[in-house]
This record gives sequence, C-alpha cells and structure tokens, in this order.
Amino acid sequence: MTATVHTITLTHLAMSLVPVAIVLTIQYRWSLNYREGIYAVGRMLGQLLIIGYFLGYIFNANNAWIIVAVLTVMVLTSSWIALRTVEKQRKRLYGYVLISLLIGGATTLALVTQGVLDLHPWYQPRYMIPLAGMIFANAMNAISLAAERYHDETSRGADYQTARNAAFRTALIPITNSLFAVGLVSLPGMMTGQILSGVDPLIAARYQIMVMAMIFGSGGIASAVYLWILGKRRE
Repeated sequence: MTATVHTITLTHLAMSLVPVAIVLTIQYRWSLNYREGIYAVGRMLGQLLIIGYFLGYIFNANNAWIIVAVLTVMVLTSSWIALRTVEKQRKRLYGYVLISLLIGGATTLALVTQGVLDLHPWYQPRYMIPLAGMIFANAMNAISLAAERYHDETSRGADYQTARNAAFRTALIPITNSLFAVGLVSLPGMMTGQILSGVDPLIAARYQIMVMAMIFGSGGIASAVYLWILGKRRE
C-alpha cells in the first residue's frame, strides 16, 4: 500500500465544526449550559494546535528527560481532571487518583512500550507520547465515572461493597461498549489513522488489539485501585 495522507486545509477543517455549531445551538435553545460546550471546544482547538507544534519539537529533540517531563504533566493533569465529577472533594481525593493512575496507567504503559513493542530507546516519542495519552485519558475517564457513582451510592447510604461494585461497573461501561463495537460499528482512532497512512490493515488490526487491551486494562486497574483505596480509608 502507498503511504499517503490527505492534507486537510484550514478551510476544509472549518467545515468539521459545523456539527459542533449545531450542537451548541441546540444547547442554547434548550437553555442548557452551552457556555461550557463553547469553552470545551475552544480549549480543544487551542490545546491541539499548541500540541501539534510542541510534538514537532519533542520528536526532533528525542530527549528522554523531555519525555519524562511530558508524561509527568500528563499524569498530574489527568489526575486533577478525573475529579471534575466530584469537584468539592478534589483536594482530598487527588492523591488517591494520582496513585491509581500510576499503578493502572504507568504500569500498563511500561508493559506495552517495553514488552509488546520493545522500544529502543525506551522513550521513542512517536510511540510513547500517543500511547501514554490514550492510556491516561481512558484511565482518567474510568476513575471519573467511578468517583461520581461511588459518591452517589454512598450519599444514598449504600455500604462500601455495594457502592464499590456499582462504581466499578459504571467505570467499565464505555470501555466495554468499545470492545463490543470495535470492528463492527467503528474502526477506532489508532487503526483508522494507520490505514489512512497506508499501513496494511492486518498490521493495523494488531496495533488496535494492543490498544483496546491496554485501555481496558489500565482503566479497570486504575478505577479498581482508586475504589480499593477509598475502602481502606473507611476502615
């Protein structure tokens, strides 16, 4: 297959924002929090444009300490964002989430990059940064769902085991749905990107299997560790 990537002009890129504008209009007409949507989209645009330039620098620098610094920022930031659903308890729970992400996310990242891919050098930025982003983002979402559901259950007077089990099931719903849908309903980002770049679909499928396994594992482990810590703190 020929490795060619279609270049998207800024004008054509702007067309992708039309559905976004429709959703924001619906939020406004239905008296929902459309300002949060505008802020989220604006932040997404700014962050991705900045990271596009930043990643170019990182890839060219090829420095282990820069990679470590980026990974540290990823973990610290995702730990804070994960508690957006229980904002009033952010400061108290931040350390628990940080530990959970390190155990569930960092260990999975190490296994994938050093075991499955066997990177040399270990910090190859073209692999390390995108994979770390997927792992920590999914683990962050899993913990966020678990934290919200656990808080709701305990607020209603549920015992720890009932709240823990309900929270863990909730945390895994999006990831489990993705496992059911992949290949039948959707071709996920990693596989789609590789196919568009000209990679053999069978090789792309192997990478996607690796990705689905790592996000299911990291999300499940991270949320389980978080809930386990909460249980220990109750004793």
